[in-house]
Amino acid sequence: MEDYCTTCRYISKAAETLSDENLSYLSCNKAMVRFKRGDSIIKQGMFSTNIAYLRSGLAKIHLTGPTQEQIVRLVKAPSYLGLPTSIGDKINQYSVTAISDAEVCYIDMASFRYLLKENELFSYQIILELCSNELEAIRRCANRTQKQIRGNIADVILEFADKIYGTDTFTFPISQAEIGNLVDTSRESISRTLSEFHKDGIIRFTGKKIEILNKKSLLLISQTG
Repeated sequence: MEDYCTTCRYISKAAETLSDENLSYLSCNKAMVRFKRGDSIIKQGMFSTNIAYLRSGLAKIHLTGPTQEQIVRLVKAPSYLGLPTSIGDKINQYSVTAISDAEVCYIDMASFRYLLKENELFSYQIILELCSNELEAIRRCANRTQKQIRGNIADVILEFADKIYGTDTFTFPISQAEIGNLVDTSRESISRTLSEFHKDGIIRFTGKKIEILNKKSLLLISQTG
C-alpha cells in the first residue's frame, strides 16, 4: 500500500497545505503501522514521543479513572489521535485502541513541531481540528448529563449511521457494554432500550447489526432527550 505522503489518498487537511518538499520531509520522519481490532495505538501512562495519525479504520479514546475505564469518544479516520496529550504533555493521559482494522502513521514529534513552526496554514488546520474536538467534547458532556437514556442511545445510533458509516444499516464495532460506558449507563439499559426501539418499529437489530427503519422518530428522540 502507498506509504508516501506526497501521493497518499488518506492525507489530512493539514498536510494538504504543505509543499511537496515538506511532504517529502514528513514521509522521511514517520512510520506507518497496521493494527488489528483490539490493538493498542496509544497507551495511557507511557512516554509520548510521536504524533499518531489514524489514516484508516476506527478507534476509541479511553482513559483509566479512579474507579473504572471510561470511553471518551470514538474516532473515524482520517484523524489525528492524541494531539493534546502528545503535544501538551510528555506522558500520554489517555489510551487509544483500534475497534476495527486500522492504519496509523506515527510522526516524529520534533518533525511535527518543525512543520507547525514553519507552516502557518498547516498550524491553522491543526488548530481547527483541536477546536472541533473540544466543541464536540463539550456537547457530549452536556448530552450525557442532561439527556435520558433513550436520547443518548438515539445519538449513538445516529452518530454511527451518519458520521461513521454513512448508511442506515451497519454493525456496531463495539459491544453493548462499551456503548453503555460511552453514555454512562449499564449494558442492561442499552439492551432494553434497543429492544424498545425495535418493538416500536424505529430500528431492527439482530446481535450487533442495526437497521434504522424510522429515522424521523429517532431524530425526534435525540432532539427531545
